[in-house]
Order: sequence, then structure tokens, then C-alpha cells
Amino acid sequence: MPEPFDTPPRRILLVDCDAFYVQVARLTDPEGAGQASLLIVGGSPTGRGVVTSASYEARAFGVHSAMPTAQALRLCPQATVVPVPRGACVERSRAVRVVLKELAPVVQAASIDEFYLDLSGTERLFHGESLRATAERIREEVVCRTQISVSIGGGTRRIIAKLATRRAKPAGVHIVEPGMEGAFLATLDLAALPGVGPALVEVLRKRGLVRVEDALGVQLEWLQKWLGKNRGAWLYRRIRGLDDSEVDPREARKSISSERTFFQDIVDHEELEERLLDISGSVAYTLRQKGLRARTITVKLRDHDFRTRVHSRTVPEPIESDAAIHEVALDLLRDLRAGRRAPARLLGVGLSGLAGVTEAEQLGLFREAAAGESERDRRVSHAVDSLRRRFGEDAVLPGRIVDHHRRRRADSEGEEP
Repeated sequence: MPEPFDTPPRRILLVDCDAFYVQVARLTDPEGAGQASLLIVGGSPTGRGVVTSASYEARAFGVHSAMPTAQALRLCPQATVVPVPRGACVERSRAVRVVLKELAPVVQAASIDEFYLDLSGTERLFHGESLRATAERIREEVVCRTQISVSIGGGTRRIIAKLATRRAKPAGVHIVEPGMEGAFLATLDLAALPGVGPALVEVLRKRGLVRVEDALGVQLEWLQKWLGKNRGAWLYRRIRGLDDSEVDPREARKSISSERTFFQDIVDHEELEERLLDISGSVAYTLRQKGLRARTITVKLRDHDFRTRVHSRTVPEPIESDAAIHEVALDLLRDLRAGRRAPARLLGVGLSGLAGVTEAEQLGLFREAAAGESERDRRVSHAVDSLRRRFGEDAVLPGRIVDHHRRRRADSEGEEP
């Protein structure tokens, strides 16, 4: 429902990091990726894997995220391909969030590179500064302190701020003033609205509805007749920009996951288990950094012929340690491989059913460990986290992974491991 007439309009901003993975890759490797205007992040130079992000120059050739890297290189053969700098991305995202929390009273991380800010009621605090001026000031401060360029969209609702951010890109600010939401939305295609995917776009196109302004004249009853009661009502609100959702800094993250597409298909089961150990440790580390535990562990396996299989398990109590998460993931992988043992192209681990960890639980002094996870497992994981934050991600690695790296290095040099 629209806000009552006597309620001041909300002041919502969405801060979106421009081509975030590209920026971080360039900052991490200024002499390599930093010198490449045509840059693809994700996959390998041989064409394996999937594009995570691409520079704006590469996008001009038709390259986009989620595209197979081989296809991206056919479109833009001069591009430089680099892997995703995962640890550096986490650190830069955290740095951006720290700055934003100093500049806005309410900050919610929507993803690693998107942050909603609620500045409602701050007019007096900012001495009557316009929302546009505030956004410009925030943008400049983030760039100055983190070296990450951002675009900012603003409006009276979250959906308006999100759509406005697309107009602001790259490195700009676009504010939809109160009362101008309808005029702004009318300039958009229906396909631009979040949640309106290709299938729905095609259904609407067959009804002669391509732009938002085309659909505004359709009565709710007709949308529900065409699309179903719930879907029709949802679209009716969406094309009008009706969005009551709050900017909630405590909103729980729904899942954490990590995937690896291999340079060469992996046939050896032992090597695949070693890769699983690395991936499960990575997602477990991210889980603990967020102060969370997980109840559901999912393993995703894509074979050489692109057949994708997924297997999940939910444990009785939330877990957080490398050992416990890996133990469940290993069982899941073995189940998948028992059903079909084919060369593996991709392996991933996902965590969901997330729950926060209280301070008492973190200390582990008066609470029994979750089923399948000992208190020692938790303490070891947190101790390793401290060492990695201090000395780098590779400061402490499982012996099995160290042995794997040693064998690969020996193979590449033609030596005995």
C-alpha cells in the first residue's frame, strides 16, 4: 500500500559496485588484469568455466555473466581471462560495507556487491541535504576509501532504487524523486523489472504487452485470469512500483555456496575428493565470517557431458566447522558418484538453512556441540580462521590439499613428487 499522505516519503538508496569482480581483479593484479581493458573474470584462458563478470569494454562484444567462457572468447578473442579473486572480493566487500555503515544509519547487504541504505528521517541530520547530494557524497567517499567505484540509485522504495541504479551505471547517481515513480516506470520494458523472466516476458508479449506502460491499463482481474491469481496480483503491484519491504540490516542470508569449474575434466575420484575438501573449507570459512551456522549441505556435480546432479542433506543441528561440513559433503559426493562415475567438469558446495550464532555459542562454554560436530572442531576452525586473516588464505591448509598442490607442481615440472 502507498504511504499515508502525512507520512514523509522514504529515502532509499541502493549502492551497486560497478563490475565488482573486474574491479577487484584489477586491483589485485595491477600489472596483469589491471592492464587489460578487455577483461573476463571467471573460467580459464582455455575456455573452461563460466563468466562471473566482464569489463564494460568486453560487454560491448556481447559478453555477459553466466555465459560459458568458451563462448565469451569466441565473441571477444582478444580478452584476457583471469580467475575470480575470491578472498580479495570478500575483503573489498567488507571494506565497502564498513564505509557505508559510517555514512548511513541502516545498511543491508543484498549481495557481495549490493547494499541498500535507508536514510529516512535523516534530513535534519544532513542539514536538509537532498537525496541526490547525499548519494553523490557517499559515492565519492566509497571510491576514495576503498578504491571501488559504485553506482547509486535512489527513490521511495527498494524496487525503485534498484531500477534507478541501472540508469546510474557506470559510476553515476540516479534519483527518482517522490511522485515521479509512475513516470519513471513507464519508460521501462517489462523485461527490466526484477522477477519478470524470459518466460513471463514471452507470455506478456503474446498479449501485446512489452513495456510497463502497455500493462498499466490492464485491470487486475485480467492479469489474474491470464497469469493466475497470485502471479497476476504480483505483476499488478510490480508495474506500479509498490514495494513495502524494509531495509533490514538483520535480514538473514538465505544461502552460501561456491563452485569450481575445472580446467580439465577430473576422472580420478581421489582428486575430486581433494577438490571437495578445498571447496567445503571455503564455504565454511565464509559461513563463520558471517556469524552463521548451516543445517542443509548441498553438493552439485556436473559431468563432462553437462549432466548436472545435486544431492542435499539436512542435519539435526546447525554446524559451522570445516570438519563437520566436509564430512557431510563427502558422503553426498560419494552417493552421487555411486550412481554415475563420469569425468567431472564442475563441483560445488552450498549451505542453507542458515542460523545466527549467539556470543555464548561462539565461546562454546555452556552448550553442547551440534550432532556430528565436536566443540574441538569448532575451536580448530576458528583458530585457523584467525591465522588466515593474519597471514593470508594459504597460511594454513589441510595436509591433503598441500599434498595435492605438491603433486601438481611436480607434474608440471616433470619431477617426482
